[in-house]
Amino acid sequence: MKRIPLHIQIIAGLVLGLLVGLAFVKFQWPADFVNDWIAPIGEIFIRGLKMIAVPLVLASLIVGVANLGDVSKLSRIGGKTIFTYITTTVLAVTIGLVLVNLFEPGKALPEETRDELMELYGDTAGEKTEQVAEVQERSPLAPIVDMVPDNVFLATTDNGLMLQVVFFALIVGIALLKIPKDKGEPVVKFFDGFNDIIIKIVGFIMLLAPYGVFALMVDLIVQIAGDDPDKAVSILLALGQYSLVVVGGLAIMAFGVYPAILKLFTKYGYRHFFNAIRPAQLLAFSTSSSSATLPVTMKQVEEELGVSEEVSSFVLPLGATINMDGTSLYQGVAAVFIAQALGLGLDLGDQLMIVLTAVLASIGSAGVPGAGIIMLIIVLESIGVPAAGITLILAPDRILDMCRTLVNVTGDCTVTAVVASTEGELPDKMIRKSVAEKVPGV
Repeated sequence: MKRIPLHIQIIAGLVLGLLVGLAFVKFQWPADFVNDWIAPIGEIFIRGLKMIAVPLVLASLIVGVANLGDVSKLSRIGGKTIFTYITTTVLAVTIGLVLVNLFEPGKALPEETRDELMELYGDTAGEKTEQVAEVQERSPLAPIVDMVPDNVFLATTDNGLMLQVVFFALIVGIALLKIPKDKGEPVVKFFDGFNDIIIKIVGFIMLLAPYGVFALMVDLIVQIAGDDPDKAVSILLALGQYSLVVVGGLAIMAFGVYPAILKLFTKYGYRHFFNAIRPAQLLAFSTSSSSATLPVTMKQVEEELGVSEEVSSFVLPLGATINMDGTSLYQGVAAVFIAQALGLGLDLGDQLMIVLTAVLASIGSAGVPGAGIIMLIIVLESIGVPAAGITLILAPDRILDMCRTLVNVTGDCTVTAVVASTEGELPDKMIRKSVAEKVPGV
């Protein structure tokens, strides 16, 4: 199994889980065996993802902010970079939400199946109705108040309070920039090392992913299909529609939004730009890790696009930490898809919360395989959707992870080119080369 790529293992777990689940249904094998010996494996996998969500956000965000080096850098290049990253992330989440609300892949499931899913993963419809009534009576500034923890240790024990953890991490990171370097450096090194440990733990947990997907799929089929295998087919069809919506949104970002940004703010030709960063894109697609791709990304941007090392060494590492356009788009689509599949209605406030949480979660999302699914749990819990609903979208997640990482890295390169262009850091020969590729004969 070690020699087989993880995404192949996960697909194998999906297929095997589907076949085993259907076998339990067809031959009417005892469901108690699934409940006692198979389902707990999936529960362990889910708990493992929840376990590292808070430390992953806390450590990576503190290190990301502290690595800015100097608050004054935010005045020009830093401020420009962060603003552009956040803008593209908000745009990505918005595109995802528009598409998923337009095509409604979760509603492809039969109403009976959605009702059974709702019973399986917890009936929160009544609770959400009560919460809406409570929110309507609250102060308009209540959401801002809720972001400030009155007990940070209590906030770290509840994934639903992740925005409070993000707020605390931002404050700590900024404070580390304001104290003497000799006093702040040991703290930064501690969290940097702690972040590396958490990333390694993510790798350990993802080793369980094929078995977790297998267990979750068997449990899902046995409990939902009952004596009707057609229900399992309906779930897979809805899952296919969901995947197409995600890929469609990512394609809009890669081939629509980014070329438009390049045309508006730089003189790069589309063909030259994409040819220049192709090695980084391929590596991002194959590794599903923007962090692992970073050295190649920097090399291509500096050598092929002509961006100065001063700009690339600041913008690209920051992008690997806070710019997750593809992941944020996926989180928006997945959260609404799961809510649709469970029969939960999301109002405008919930969808705005998805945008806010996805953007803030992307800041603390590590650029490693599997981090996106952890951030999705944060988004789900922020809007009151059962986190166990991720069972529905785990099967194709690795393949979609490859696609969204490619978009993440493309977004990093696009923002770097924009910042370099507005700073006048692009050499004339690179611009002439790009223009020549746009206009044959030049």
